[in-house]
Amino acid sequence: MTVRAGREFLAIPGPTSMPDEVLRAMHRPAIDIYSKQMTDLTESLIGDLSKLFATKGKSYIYISNGHGAWEAALSNVLSRGDKVLVLESGRFAVGWGNAAALMGAEVEVLKGDWRRAVRPHEVEERLRRDREHTIKAVVVVQVDTASGVQNDIEAIGKAIKASGHPALYMVDTVASLGCMPFEMDKWGIDVAMSGSQKGLMTPPGLGFVAANDRALEAHKKANMSTPYWSWSEREGTEHYRKYAGTAPVHLLFALRQAIDLLHEEGLEHAFRRHSLLGEAARRAVASWSEGQVLGFNVTEANERSNTVTTVTMGGGHDPAVLQRYCKDKCGVVLGTGIGDLSGQAFRIAHMGHVNAPMLLGTLGVIEIALNALKIPHGKGGLEAAVAYLGQQVEA
Repeated sequence: MTVRAGREFLAIPGPTSMPDEVLRAMHRPAIDIYSKQMTDLTESLIGDLSKLFATKGKSYIYISNGHGAWEAALSNVLSRGDKVLVLESGRFAVGWGNAAALMGAEVEVLKGDWRRAVRPHEVEERLRRDREHTIKAVVVVQVDTASGVQNDIEAIGKAIKASGHPALYMVDTVASLGCMPFEMDKWGIDVAMSGSQKGLMTPPGLGFVAANDRALEAHKKANMSTPYWSWSEREGTEHYRKYAGTAPVHLLFALRQAIDLLHEEGLEHAFRRHSLLGEAARRAVASWSEGQVLGFNVTEANERSNTVTTVTMGGGHDPAVLQRYCKDKCGVVLGTGIGDLSGQAFRIAHMGHVNAPMLLGTLGVIEIALNALKIPHGKGGLEAAVAYLGQQVEA
């Protein structure tokens, strides 16, 4: 017996649930990729992406996922043999560093852990010790979807500036853009990248990179660049060069609709929505954790992200069993623990196209599973989330 019907609801960190308006936007014929309609679409999207990144620099659209955008960011500003400092706080900055190593960079990981955010003072201290300025770039993620941590990108930028070091500051916003504040120019970020499938509510397949003047200057001397990723190649007079070939027309239709929905809501309102829903999820997990089996992966409350909550499970209980119950019996797909947390955690995504009914339904299903599977947990998790939202969302 199950209580599910229809399609599954994805409570995973990507690809996330998409609005019906975005899905419908793709259900139309392609347009002439040499037409003014196409150039206008591209210009509107590039302009809006720069606004989302909060930069006066240039933005680029790639037919890729976030891993491709990693390569685009690295290859345009580095030369083979350049040293990259990776700020560890989970899986994904280290993954970005692994990509850099495969591309010919020297990579150093500033060791962190999967339960805490990057400590800005440690970044400053490491850069001060690099008196020869061998480090050419510092890379970090705003939110690590494996660990669930949110890094203080502004504070890290201040630490880099305080060190007096000229390294480029590069930030991954795949799990944060459109969901929380990001101020590229204000925070001293030289290169930022993102993807379409999370906060931007669009199918996977588009990668984005933004670059300021310092990054564009570094590009002139970089030797990692290849024809597909190169910013120079994408600045050609022919419009098709914006995409290094045929434009991904239907994904662009979807992205246009998704950004229009963000405009309609208002970016500050979207940030507030994510903050409220993130805290509601945390209130539920805090209640469940009283049973001494479930807990937060991220130990410091102010370092837990507003887009994904990583929940650890101990006491000999297998999170995969809970995930299977939620999916097979109730139709809710939770994120699995990955990397160092494989087999030890599950993840609740609350990013992009998500609202109170979606989140509360997800939390309710988890609570059903905890009861059905007799997994020890504190009672009242769903009630705690409801009570918090009732206090915060005014009548």
